[in-house]
Amino acid sequence: MARDRTLSREVWKNQLGFILAAVGSAVGLGNIWRFSYMTYENGGGAFLIPYLIALFTVGIPLMMLEFAFGHRFIASAPLAFFKLHRRWEWLGWWSVSFVMFGIVLYYCVIISWCLNYLFLSLTLAWGNDPGAFFFGEFLGLSKGPEEIGTVQTPILLGLGIIWFLNWIIVHRGIQRGIELANKIFMPLLLILTTILVFWSITLEGAHVGLRAYLAPDFSALSKPKVWIDAFSQIFFTLSLGFGIMIAYASYLPERANLSRNAIITALLNCGFSLFSGFAVFSILGYMAVETQKPIGEVVKQSIGLAFVAYPAAINLLPGGAVFGVLFFTSLVVAGLSSSVSIIEAFSSAAVDKFPWGRKRIVTTVCILGMLGGIIFTTNGGLFWLDIVDHFLTHFGLMVVGLLEAILASWLLPINTMRNYINSVSEFQVGAWWSFLIKYFIPTVLLIIVISDLITEFQKPYEGYSWKALVFIGVDWLVLTLVLAIFFSKSTWENQNG
Repeated sequence: MARDRTLSREVWKNQLGFILAAVGSAVGLGNIWRFSYMTYENGGGAFLIPYLIALFTVGIPLMMLEFAFGHRFIASAPLAFFKLHRRWEWLGWWSVSFVMFGIVLYYCVIISWCLNYLFLSLTLAWGNDPGAFFFGEFLGLSKGPEEIGTVQTPILLGLGIIWFLNWIIVHRGIQRGIELANKIFMPLLLILTTILVFWSITLEGAHVGLRAYLAPDFSALSKPKVWIDAFSQIFFTLSLGFGIMIAYASYLPERANLSRNAIITALLNCGFSLFSGFAVFSILGYMAVETQKPIGEVVKQSIGLAFVAYPAAINLLPGGAVFGVLFFTSLVVAGLSSSVSIIEAFSSAAVDKFPWGRKRIVTTVCILGMLGGIIFTTNGGLFWLDIVDHFLTHFGLMVVGLLEAILASWLLPINTMRNYINSVSEFQVGAWWSFLIKYFIPTVLLIIVISDLITEFQKPYEGYSWKALVFIGVDWLVLTLVLAIFFSKSTWENQNG
């Protein structure tokens, strides 16, 4: 297909800039705490078997497809789907809308927590009971999502700083903003993580944590949940279904080597997840030995790992304040590299469709994002965050990925996309790729969605009331879908459409 690139569309300065940006989007807060805990919970080293199978059968092929969408149509997700078939433009808008007006709203609040904890680390201000400090004094956690309460001022101030940094980076464009930022962020994150890993593994008891992290329990492989978790984690960690990879690929030059870039991006992201886990569990092993508790008692799930277990471990460390600053700085950097990519995915779509100018769009989006995130800075914010995250990631992202694969397979002959990837890439993909996109990936994602729906109807998520789940979670999905349909019904003002 001829590449009739408009002169006004920026391109990456070089392939390295694109890869660093794509990796920056994929590498986020979840790589540092979610992957480590999930590995521990799902059989340790044995979990890497379904994880790697998921990486090569779903992650990399779907990333190639998203790169191909953006590069072939020179477009953001909505415009790419519009060019594929105008009736499916809404799907592109839905992905960038629930990510922009959902995921990034609470994601930036979590980065604000990290920023606050960076400064709290200087004096270990969380005291001797990090759990009571985090949930009580810091979050001022209410009794439930119905009790919103008041705004926590330090979190709100941190949120303002994070959105200001997002605005500066995205406002400056691709080369001078996102590409430059990731050329700083990614090496810095690697340096910080490397320091943390090598510091951690020298601590007494580190081997206890590493054994818990990686010791294989092959009996876990007989549990369907382990396989579903592996495929789900790959989908989330690679930013698939966000519209990000489609937007980023649209800024590539004509000869883009899509297949190689997808493989490199996916392997670097997953390698970083595994590597950072050495720091997380070495510290937990040290903590277990120091407190003479089993490793299972010091491991906390998800958010508690970063803001309760880790501060408790930092209290015990010689030079703990320095370690805390390094750890929470790495979280802030990882978070920012992901948040700017989400903002760019939506901004790129708006620039493609509306004649408002990039800088005006980015400024408006960042202001709306800041205002929309305030609900998550309240006393009930953690409950809202948990519910919104559950519905958007378990249903929104999965449905988008499922429909992407179906559209590529049935609206276009799947070999059209495969031939396009091969025409611009050195590494040639074969019939196996077509099979995975057309049959395997839709089947896997459909199984995950159905499994989640069955679980959802069996009992309310985390014991929340049905009223809260519907009002907060389901309605958030529905409202972003309505917004997407509204955008898709608007007239294309720019020449791209």
